[in-house]
Amino acid sequence: MDESQIKIDSSLRTVEWKENKVVMIDQTKLPNELTFVEYNDYLQVANAIKTLIVRGAPAIGVSGAFGLALAGLQSTGTTKEELISDLDKAKKILYETRPTAVNLVWGLDKIMKVANAGTSVDQIKESIIFEAKKMADQDIEINKAMGKNGSVLFDNNDTIMTHCNAGGLATVAYGTALGVIRATRESGKNVKVIATETRPIQQGSRLTAFELKHDGFDVSLIPDTAVGYSMANGLVNKVVVGADRIVRTGHVFNKIGTYQVATMAKQHDIPFYVAAPLSTIDMKTNAEDVIIEMRKGSEVTGIGDKKTAPDDIGVINPAFDMTPPELITGIITEKGIARPPYEESIKKLFEAN
Repeated sequence: MDESQIKIDSSLRTVEWKENKVVMIDQTKLPNELTFVEYNDYLQVANAIKTLIVRGAPAIGVSGAFGLALAGLQSTGTTKEELISDLDKAKKILYETRPTAVNLVWGLDKIMKVANAGTSVDQIKESIIFEAKKMADQDIEINKAMGKNGSVLFDNNDTIMTHCNAGGLATVAYGTALGVIRATRESGKNVKVIATETRPIQQGSRLTAFELKHDGFDVSLIPDTAVGYSMANGLVNKVVVGADRIVRTGHVFNKIGTYQVATMAKQHDIPFYVAAPLSTIDMKTNAEDVIIEMRKGSEVTGIGDKKTAPDDIGVINPAFDMTPPELITGIITEKGIARPPYEESIKKLFEAN
């Protein structure tokens, strides 16, 4: 299918619940085709998260919640204890799909809390479906609030760099970093965007450039290696990225390459912002204890079926890296903007919640 034929609206849902099934856009097929997949088994949802059919921390969080809701429907338990046992088993399988994004744990824990508070088997099944659907709806509202808060940081005629995909496709709809860019335009400002291709999975070229072009933005694509060139030559005014996990100290875990973008931005005095909902902030874990997901070497040694490297070489393929707080100008959330020192400002955002 030709890209121009595909219709993706920023309000189109990446993941949703329809007639007791989970419906997702298959993001591995974009930008060439817009394909929806339907699942009625939580193991299918777990596989979809693992294989990047659905990706992006907020979207994964909601997908995990929907997966548990499916597990509830699949359970043949006749008592609350049996149902909770089935849900616990499903939670463990869903949790192990992507260890770095904290939203997944958040989504699973929220559903388990509702399940444990329930009384009868039927009531629990009904309540966890209701809660998962509510989380999906709230994701969009949260993104719009975040966008509005972040839009004041950007000026008319700014060129904004972004890395990976933190758009509608990384969330239920609208987006985090791209939500901020959308809200900036909605506030009447003219902005351009530079998207990095984001090797090795190409979320920048396949998803971000596609999403922004579709929505009528002036977007240019650069190789990851041209970040320094773009900044040194005055092509960028500001940077905004998403996050998969932020710890209380303001250390940000995001797509591999974010640390390099932030370091370059600091070198060139370019403000570097992170946009993420409070559900992405992990107040308990220390930065050094966060597990960085390592992915298979074949993502690096080839593109599709085409080999681009010799056989039998070692590959280091981390999916994420850590950006320290001293490189971050501000963290944009639905409750406001956190600024250094982050340990204090992040805590205040939760108190305002």
